[in-house]
Amino acid sequence: MGQDYYAVLELTRSAKDADIKKAYRKLALKNHPHKNKESWAAEKFKQLAEAYDVLSDPLKKGIYDKFGEEGLKGGIPLEFGKDTPWTEGYVFHGNPDKVFREFFGGDNPFNEFYTSEGAEVNMAFGGLRGRGVKKQDPPIERDLYLSLEDLFYGCTKKIKISRRVMNEDGHASTIKDKILTIKVQPGWKQGTRITFQREGDQGPNIIPADIIFIVKEKIHPRFKREDDNLIYVASIPLGKALVGCTVDVRTLDERLLNIPINDIVHSKYFKVVPGEGMPLPKDPTRKGDLIMYFDIVFPARLTPAKKQLLREALLS
Repeated sequence: MGQDYYAVLELTRSAKDADIKKAYRKLALKNHPHKNKESWAAEKFKQLAEAYDVLSDPLKKGIYDKFGEEGLKGGIPLEFGKDTPWTEGYVFHGNPDKVFREFFGGDNPFNEFYTSEGAEVNMAFGGLRGRGVKKQDPPIERDLYLSLEDLFYGCTKKIKISRRVMNEDGHASTIKDKILTIKVQPGWKQGTRITFQREGDQGPNIIPADIIFIVKEKIHPRFKREDDNLIYVASIPLGKALVGCTVDVRTLDERLLNIPINDIVHSKYFKVVPGEGMPLPKDPTRKGDLIMYFDIVFPARLTPAKKQLLREALLS
């Protein structure tokens, strides 16, 4: 189950914009790592920032309310059809301090962390950790939602991140955008991790965090993936289940397979079509299997004559 942004902000789904702002203000101040030294505070602060980033934006909130985190981050279909376009999935920029500063603006509730000249004492980047002692920030993990077609063919994804970059003076920092390029390989599976080393926030006494993208699979309208295999459910009428038929299956690469079903199809029956699944990650020239299950559609009604024919055929 995806994240509940409302629960993160300790709100119900009926919360209004003013409630969302009030909740973020209260919880962000309470859980800011400068104030809360508990080990979990930094992660809680990030969760609050992401929840506010989504719920304070009417478009993101609308998608989240209707489709949940999976629809928000994986994208949703704009229309249904052969070449269904999807919205671009949401990716949190990973910088909770940016959300915090944009929310409070110039009225910074942590004035004690600034010098009289207005320069920042860079606590978040090691300013109070001790001179000469460097410590790497914990990895920043982000979901990367991909369609089965993306994982079948392979593709290139470009993702924009915002991060703090040290200025030439070595003391102050600036938030800058950067494009990270991910070359998705055919056959990658859900859970595959792509690491960009030291692409997190820079600071004078820290080693920037690694940014890790974790592959998540979008829901597909025709197939479900299990390991390297593809699962397909075909609906066939009872008559064809009993006497046999041919089932047409449109593959991920748009070929039309004509699969003959010569057996009697029952509730536990399935058919394996070798080599029509997903590419194997270690050898994309080989593929898993297509496994077909069947949804037998019973007739809504039968005429007396047809009932008699069935009695003679099945009970004789």
